[in-house]
Amino acid sequence: MQAAKTPIKDYRAAPDLLKDRVILITGAGQGLGRAVAIACAVHGATVILSGRQVAKLEQVYDEIVAAGGPEPVIFSTDLATAQDKDYEALASSIGWQLKRLDGIVHSASLFYNLSPLSIQTGEQWLDLFRVNAMAPFALTRACEPLLKRVPDASVVLVGESHGDKPAAFWGGFAVSKAAMHTYLKIQAEEWEGQANPRINMLIPGPMHSPQRSRTHPGEYKEDLAKPEDLVPYFLYLLGSDGQGSRGQVIKCRQGSGEQDY
Repeated sequence: MQAAKTPIKDYRAAPDLLKDRVILITGAGQGLGRAVAIACAVHGATVILSGRQVAKLEQVYDEIVAAGGPEPVIFSTDLATAQDKDYEALASSIGWQLKRLDGIVHSASLFYNLSPLSIQTGEQWLDLFRVNAMAPFALTRACEPLLKRVPDASVVLVGESHGDKPAAFWGGFAVSKAAMHTYLKIQAEEWEGQANPRINMLIPGPMHSPQRSRTHPGEYKEDLAKPEDLVPYFLYLLGSDGQGSRGQVIKCRQGSGEQDY
C-alpha cells in the first residue's frame, strides 16, 4: 500500500479539481456529508446526494445550486433496510442518468446512544452493522463496474475514533465501525496492482456534528473542529492529487492535541 506524501491538512485544492467528475455521497443531508457534498460541487463535481430524509437533501441541493455548483442529483436511500437489489438499482440509475461515477464518500452512519452492553439488543446491533459496515461494502460492490470505467476513481470510507480505539459504552457502534478496518484492508488488497479504483479511510476525530451533540451534550462546541475544516482531506483523496494514497487509514486530527473520545 502506498501512503500519501502531502500534508493533507494543508492541502489547497485547485478550483476545478473535480470538474466533470461524478461523486456519490451517502449521509449527505447533514454534518460531514453535507460539508463534503458542497465542497465537491464547488470544485466542479456533479454530486449525487444520498440519504434518508429528502427534505434535508433538498436543502443541500439548494445550497449547491446557490453556490453556482453543477446541478446535483438526489437519490433517497434507507441504508438500514436496503438490500442487494436496491444497491444494484441505484448503480444502474447512476449509469443510465449520469453515465459515470468517479468516487464514493461513505459518510452515512447509524448511532443509537451510549449504553452498557447489557442493555443493547441484537436488533440494534444488526441495524448498526447494516448501515455502518454492510452498506459501504454493498454499495461499493454494486458500483464497482462504474468505478472501473473511469480513469481515476476513489472510494473514501468515514471511520470513527472508537472503531480504532474501543471504549466502554460505545458497544455495537464501535464494533461495526471497527469492521470497516478489515473491509478496507481486504478491498485495498484486492484492488492492489490495479490503476483504478482506490480506497482509503478517514477518521475525523472530535468534530462538531449532530452525533457529537448527542454523545457530549454539555461540551463547549466552539473548541471542536467543524465539518468544513476536514474538507481538504476528502478533496485530496477524491482528486487526482491523492492517487498515491491507497489502503490508508488517515486520522484527520492526529497531532492536534485533541483526545479521541
